[in-house]
Amino acid sequence: MTWWQNEQGVAAPAGHVLETTAPVPAPRSGGEPDLIVAAQDGDAQAAHRLGKLFAQRGDRTAARHWWERAAAAGNVDSAYNLGVWHEKHGTLEEAVRWYELAAGTGDAEAAVNLATLLLESRGDVDAARGWFESAARAGSRQAARRLALICEDAGELPVAREWHRRAAADGDVASAHDLGFLSYQAGEEEETVRCWEYASRGGHADAAYHLGLYLQATRDPEGAESCFRLAAKSEHPGAASQLGGIALSHRDLRTARAWFERAAQAGRVEDQRMAGFVCVELSDSQGASHWFGRAAASGDAESAFNFGLLLIAELGDLEGGQHWFRQAATAGHHRAAVELGGLLSATGNTQEAEKWLADPPPPTWDRLAEPELAARAELAAAATGRRGGARLRVRDLTEILGTWDLLTRPPRDHTDVVVWLVERSGMRPSAVEHLASVRATIVRPGTAPWPTPSEIEHVLATARELRGRLCAR
Repeated sequence: MTWWQNEQGVAAPAGHVLETTAPVPAPRSGGEPDLIVAAQDGDAQAAHRLGKLFAQRGDRTAARHWWERAAAAGNVDSAYNLGVWHEKHGTLEEAVRWYELAAGTGDAEAAVNLATLLLESRGDVDAARGWFESAARAGSRQAARRLALICEDAGELPVAREWHRRAAADGDVASAHDLGFLSYQAGEEEETVRCWEYASRGGHADAAYHLGLYLQATRDPEGAESCFRLAAKSEHPGAASQLGGIALSHRDLRTARAWFERAAQAGRVEDQRMAGFVCVELSDSQGASHWFGRAAASGDAESAFNFGLLLIAELGDLEGGQHWFRQAATAGHHRAAVELGGLLSATGNTQEAEKWLADPPPPTWDRLAEPELAARAELAAAATGRRGGARLRVRDLTEILGTWDLLTRPPRDHTDVVVWLVERSGMRPSAVEHLASVRATIVRPGTAPWPTPSEIEHVLATARELRGRLCAR
């Protein structure tokens, strides 16, 4: 298909009239008068070529005139160009009419443009889907991807996978990445790996990152690190964070700081906090103050607490420390409430001190999960958050997996973990069974649909109660 090369703006025609009333000039270069004669005699190809010549000169009104004559005589390329002309000028009904004429002859490019216009301007999903399918069956990679996304939104996941597979086979790395997630959700991990490897080689940073998480979840730390490094070359903040954690596990503090700061610069609060912790380890109080302060200003309670500690320990700033302790305690930070109570008591403010000391917020989960569990949690959160879905929170999933791991580690001679936990805790079997089921779905995708946010909230409460009953013994 052709379109004008000169993209300088011109005034849109007033209304939807197809005929031009002003006289149309003839091209001036050699041989072109013959085109005028042929076009006026009904030669559709000559009229189409004249439209192209005028479009290249920036005379879009003349181009439209000759394309209308060519399209009326059956030239499909001119019908397509008229669709583009009217779409650019905002006369969408005419654009639809001309695209339909071209698409009706089997023109895949016209069908894609028509489907996109119907979907984005009219919200007509059914009609758009039909034209995308027509174009996809004619070999359009773009149409196959758009059709796959429509099927995903409709909940038709097996069909969506097939269209993503077609687009990916034709070189679409975004569809390869999406197909990897749909395969992961279905429990087909071999295809997941193939898709993410393919997309990673094509430069898709998210695919490299998610492949790294998968390899981490399957206990291949070397492979995971390699993928994270590949994603980090494209400035992927999550990959930088993972590499910071890897460096920290090796006690390479300076490298860890560099990676965490790269992730922190992207606005990731958890990495701002980690950069602060590493700066403390490096005895860089100024750097720690900077990162804790940024994260605390974004509402991170743990950073606010540590910022308060830093202000008191390094600067003797009791007022500043008290301010940030109060911010953290108000956000539910247990240790901040206790420290604030002690500080207020020491400064004679006993009434407020008693309030915080008598009823501090309950301690939150601060145990580090095993790397493979943290990776499964992040993959599940990413999978549920695709296409506008209700994304589950990584920290909630990590707490669920970490709690189960903590409570089921002791040696035992039984085979039914649920029965064992019920007997030890005295909790209802149905609650523990629900926790076990959700945990299994997160760790082994494809065994059941992803849990809903309300399910996670319910299961999280069960995990905390179970932990409270068993860990207190």
